[in-house]
Amino acid sequence: MSLPKKKLEEYLSYVFGKSVEIMNVKRIGGGEEDIKEIGYGVPRLIEVKVEGETKKMVMSFVVPGPYGHDYMPDRAQVVLLAHQTYNKLPRHVRSFDCGGVTSDGRIISVGNVEEFFVLMEYAEGEVYKKDLDRISEEKRLKQIDIDRVLALSDYLVEIHKTKKDEPSLYVRRIRDLVGHGEGIMGLLDTYTPNPEYAIEEDLIKIEKKCVEWRWKLKKYVHRLSVVHGDYHPWNVLFRQGTDFTLLDRSRGEWGEPADDVTAMTINYIFFSVLTFGSLADPFKRLFNFFYENYLEKTGDEEILKVVPPFYAWRGSVISHPQWYPTLTPETRKKLLNFINTVLESEEFNPKEVNSYLKGS
Repeated sequence: MSLPKKKLEEYLSYVFGKSVEIMNVKRIGGGEEDIKEIGYGVPRLIEVKVEGETKKMVMSFVVPGPYGHDYMPDRAQVVLLAHQTYNKLPRHVRSFDCGGVTSDGRIISVGNVEEFFVLMEYAEGEVYKKDLDRISEEKRLKQIDIDRVLALSDYLVEIHKTKKDEPSLYVRRIRDLVGHGEGIMGLLDTYTPNPEYAIEEDLIKIEKKCVEWRWKLKKYVHRLSVVHGDYHPWNVLFRQGTDFTLLDRSRGEWGEPADDVTAMTINYIFFSVLTFGSLADPFKRLFNFFYENYLEKTGDEEILKVVPPFYAWRGSVISHPQWYPTLTPETRKKLLNFINTVLESEEFNPKEVNSYLKGS
């Protein structure tokens, strides 16, 4: 990371509120005598004069890598947490500020920021969930419903074509699937076990199966692809015909295509179970249209070998007693049956959904 002298002087002058002159900048550590071969940080010793007084300070950058530091926001999290906590611990070196370097060499202070936000454009349209509500009420499909399910499937066919050779990132995404706060373990931690649908031992069983699946999926690193990351009916805005816009891309640019496929298709199962108690027409037709179109155009039959833990994740969302508090115990039990049975299957069979809902 290049640190232009003038930009660095401007930044430090802002931080200290006084004129700063750079005397020397050099990297700290990493010599031959150092027994530690790797570390998370790249520290630089900076010697300056502040209104004639010589001072030394350290500026440290987090190294991109496979230890949960793959994305720039991961590394920002480390920096922000360091700045918030260093000065609260007795005898710890003080943090003056934290910030970032832009592509043109500017250094920006964010040390006083308490929260971050995203400012984005507004998109017109109606959420796809409204289509599913109408289908549930009318219990039939219109031609627009078929056109839209194919358009949604085609979209994934297109974006999943782009692959990336970065095995550690694929492994990280699978690790996050199971252990992240927004993943399976995070969701199950916020469950309220209830004898009517699941006791604590049932949730432990799901976690154990998912850990086994994490190790199975490590051999599929070649599948790393561009993904949306939260491709469900509440994040799709349709306008006229099949024209749509997406919301809330989540958890990074790269991932497993099964993530997107399961996020959408489990909702055809969900709305059907709510309406009919099983996967039945017309939702069964939507489910089949989506899968048949995707598999035919991608040729990705392998996806059926990796979808089970992703269905467990999405199933844990729709059966969640806090996220969907009005579900009947019977419906919740069917969804949890689906999770458990799918996790026990070596390969997902789209034609066996109703068997999965009944449980083993």
